Amino acid sequence: MASRWRSLTRFQSTTQGFIFFTICLTVVHSLGNDADSCDKLQLIKYICKEPKIDDATQEPENCKDRLAWVQCLPAPNISCRLSNSTLFKFSGEEVGFNKTIQCRNVSGYSYKVAVALSLFLGWIGADRFYLGYPALGLLKFCTVGFCGIGSLVDFMLISMQIVGPSDGSDYIVDFYGARLTRLSITNETYRRTQLSP
Repeated sequence: MASRWRSLTRFQSTTQGFIFFTICLTVVHSLGNDADSCDKLQLIKYICKEPKIDDATQEPENCKDRLAWVQCLPAPNISCRLSNSTLFKFSGEEVGFNKTIQCRNVSGYSYKVAVALSLFLGWIGADRFYLGYPALGLLKFCTVGFCGIGSLVDFMLISMQIVGPSDGSDYIVDFYGARLTRLSITNETYRRTQLSP
């Protein structure tokens, strides 16, 4: 009976020790998460400023290689590590980190001008000359816009932003305007399997 009592006591002390160790580990882990790097904060713990838009390009002023930076401010009473590894408690007014956003590469071709030229002077090839396609512009001029059908097709392609400037850049479109985003399937695209009926 005494040996049973000792084994039961050992089992209880081992279980209590394991539970105490698990609680300590959880507390240490949660305290460590509060002091993560500022750029790894959850979305609800910071807000990013709007980018400053250049009037000429309608893109963020610091846009380079299709990326721009915006300043992000952690919420009040959030503590996180800055880029120099110092722990800082924010009041909601200080910049904690910079975040990258995507921007477009523009070189001076206006979407509004291209659509207007295509609509009103597309039959003489003015839209293609403007976008940097002189051979197609000359062909449209000589054939009077492929007898009207080519002008209509070009107007549709330009208005849907399928045909763009010849240098590969994007149109200048108002930053909060009618921009189109192309979705494409790549090797990294997740494809959901279709169930057969």
